[in-house]
Amino acid sequence: MDMPPILSGIRRQMETLADRQRVISQNIANSETPGFKARTVQDADFSDLLGSSAGGVSIARPSVQLTAGMKGLGAIQPAGAGIVLDKDISETKPDGNNVTLEDQLLKLGQVQADFTAMTNLYRKQLAMLKTAVGKGA
Repeated sequence: MDMPPILSGIRRQMETLADRQRVISQNIANSETPGFKARTVQDADFSDLLGSSAGGVSIARPSVQLTAGMKGLGAIQPAGAGIVLDKDISETKPDGNNVTLEDQLLKLGQVQADFTAMTNLYRKQLAMLKTAVGKGA
């Protein structure tokens, strides 16, 4: 039996939030590492949900692959799927590190709020399913 699409979407969002929390913790751990650049998790791509509900419409997120010339100019490709350099930074230290603890803690608070919202949605969806099958809430 397949999981209902709403529960599948909630699960994927929770996984994305867990990845985002892990990346934020790595940023905080490297806040004093010279030259370290803050990273973030790319927003989830929901084109597969659209494709399954819109009659096979396909949308792809553009991706940039670094060429040898780009690498020669100093461009770097962050490691990890969906992990990109954070563009929302407030300052860069003289040693090249751009991790600001205040920014990271604000992002961590947003992750917590989003995770709480997803948990509440999940709980309500399960209650609705229990009601639908006659188990009561």
